[in-house]
Amino acid sequence: MTFTGKKVLITGASRGIGKATARAFAQKGAQIGLNFRSNVEEAERTLAELPGEEHRLFQKDISQKENCQALINEFVTAYGQLDILVNNAGISIFHEIDQVDFDHWAHAWEETFTTNLFAAAHLCYWSAKTMMRTGGGRIVNVSSRGAFRGEPTKPAYGASKAALNAMSQSLAKKLAPHNIYVGVVAPGFTETEMATKTLTPAERENLLRESPFQRMAQPDEVAHAILFLASEGAEYSSGAIIDVNGASYLRS
Repeated sequence: MTFTGKKVLITGASRGIGKATARAFAQKGAQIGLNFRSNVEEAERTLAELPGEEHRLFQKDISQKENCQALINEFVTAYGQLDILVNNAGISIFHEIDQVDFDHWAHAWEETFTTNLFAAAHLCYWSAKTMMRTGGGRIVNVSSRGAFRGEPTKPAYGASKAALNAMSQSLAKKLAPHNIYVGVVAPGFTETEMATKTLTPAERENLLRESPFQRMAQPDEVAHAILFLASEGAEYSSGAIIDVNGASYLRS
């Protein structure tokens, strides 16, 4: 998988899966636009670690609808084209139905869908428009195993990822005649710094027991699947959802 000269936009790119994906694309010759919301210091550190040249930061809160078009416009102005979009940014809010009041419940649903689904949908729209003008491209959306197995403590998260899967497959059908290929990667729990520092020892042990590998996914493993779906030769995998969960949840 080589991406020499490809222009790649990754949302939520300053850390975790987004950072690993940026690094993997850069190692394969791509030029990366790293979108982030607020942590300038962390984003600059990620940018400095990328091999190659012509990488740029794009600070935009994509939960604000108008920022989605602005982000794509700024990226295309900087690079001339957009070859690959990776919708990685996402949030997760605990809202257990038997423990929270209605305001908390409603807020969790609204905030989760705004970032996890609506922002991705808006970015798909503006990206597809520019890709149509330049002959095609790739879109990879980062989902979750929670879309399939259920998330009892975060139902909005699971629902948003299930909706992201359905949207991605609809777009894979619609955009195929335009040479735009859409795929999904659905990770299980991934051992990012942000995700693991909040785990209690008991929670960590439970997560390790979920997979026969007795470990969590590494960000680089998720990035590998993202690069595959974005690569030349993977066109006929458009519409696919690739599970990266260490056989912790199996579906057929």
